[in-house]
Amino acid sequence: MVSIEGGGGQNQQKLNMYAAGCSIVASMISIIFGYDTGVMSGAMIFIKDELKIHDTEVEILAGILNICALFGSLLAGRTSDYIGRRYTIFAACIIFMLGSILMGYGPNYGVLMTGRCTAGIGVGFALMIAPVYSAEVSSPSYRGFLTSLPELGISIGVLLGYISNVAFGGLSLKLGWRIMLGIAAIPSLALAFGILKMPESPRWLVMQGRLGEAKKVLRRVSNSEEEAETRLRDIKEVAGIDVNCNDDFVKPDPLKKTHGEGVWKELIVRPTPAVRWILIAAVGIHFFEHAVGIEAVILYSPRIFKKAGIVGKEKLLRASVGVGLTKFVFVFISTFLVDRVGRRRLLLVSTAGIIAALAVLGACLTIVEHHHGGQLVWALSLCIISTYTFVAFFNIGLAPVTWVYSSEIFPLKLRAQGYSIGVAVNRLMNATISMSFISLYEAITIGGAFFLFAGIAVLAWFFFYFLFPETKGRSLEDIEELFSKGISGRAEAVKSDM
Repeated sequence: MVSIEGGGGQNQQKLNMYAAGCSIVASMISIIFGYDTGVMSGAMIFIKDELKIHDTEVEILAGILNICALFGSLLAGRTSDYIGRRYTIFAACIIFMLGSILMGYGPNYGVLMTGRCTAGIGVGFALMIAPVYSAEVSSPSYRGFLTSLPELGISIGVLLGYISNVAFGGLSLKLGWRIMLGIAAIPSLALAFGILKMPESPRWLVMQGRLGEAKKVLRRVSNSEEEAETRLRDIKEVAGIDVNCNDDFVKPDPLKKTHGEGVWKELIVRPTPAVRWILIAAVGIHFFEHAVGIEAVILYSPRIFKKAGIVGKEKLLRASVGVGLTKFVFVFISTFLVDRVGRRRLLLVSTAGIIAALAVLGACLTIVEHHHGGQLVWALSLCIISTYTFVAFFNIGLAPVTWVYSSEIFPLKLRAQGYSIGVAVNRLMNATISMSFISLYEAITIGGAFFLFAGIAVLAWFFFYFLFPETKGRSLEDIEELFSKGISGRAEAVKSDM
């Protein structure tokens, strides 16, 4: 099969507004998650002062959300195969709302941790399901754009979280951080009801034999009847349903697993060569996304800027707003580039820029740390510039491409649970950096920590260069073929795309 979904002409090049609307609504859960990540950066300053917790407890508080998100993402994969993509997003909203209420109440460290863990499970659900849903309702021409919207949502949320730090930081110590954390419950509840107005994923409907419903959804998310028919035919072929079948409902073959049963065996125990390489690619990109140290900057930017020489809570929080603003601007730009420039090229350019920025940041922080005279203004300025540059290069490529690429490369039957493995690795690495960064920089200096991240980024660049073929413009049903050719076959595909 070498089809490009969406029958001919200019129609397939036109963005379908209904599909865009569905992806935007699904991506709003990512705004709430991003807000929680950003707001915790500043809230931790006030939480430490009121609850009198030490640095180890701060690290645990920062990272526990991602440990719980790891389990949430694995649970969400099977859940979305069983109850559908839409109701899984609904569940994510409700779980996150409960977590936000507990964090906003937070009379002590134990309750705060319980709320953080509950929210983490909701985050795991959201991170797994939003990109999968967006990928499954979109056509190849705009799949990269629509699937990168959750990452854009995260960046908007992070920026709002930093702004919230500044806005509520002037309130009393007991009230300020609780409002910062608890206010996220309101949009979570509103979004839960909005999700119920959205259609189900047409690919999930086909897997359940509900062809009539799938056809109705595809007509709404496609630009022509011809495109809808072509997409439906491709999905039926992959699902093992006769492409000429026009029934509204087909009883699923009891020998075929339609609710995710047996998927782990096909992914882990007895994968085909293509599935094995797909899993390696998905796990690898999610590993490297956080192994390069972005969470250290997002969560601990006030500490980094303090090490660089900035003093005063208000100045530290305002400098952190710049991190959030940079993240938003460059993720926004990347949404328009991912389908034009391509996933692979963005990934390589982004990683190269990350290496350079981290090397400069590590050098400047080392110079500042070993300088015992007055403030080094030039080194302070370079620290801030290189931090923002790191965030910029990360969010122009590695951040959005991680979610776009890993959501589109798995075969239909394996997509939800295969993608959930990638998300679980993502959360594990996020938690590892969140919960160890303070201890790491105390052991090898803060400059040494960023030199370490730069070295990991070098490994990431070679990993992407040799293992990642371009997927731009290909149908979801066609992508598996790219990974069935082995490394030499993918190398030839890479050359043809350059």
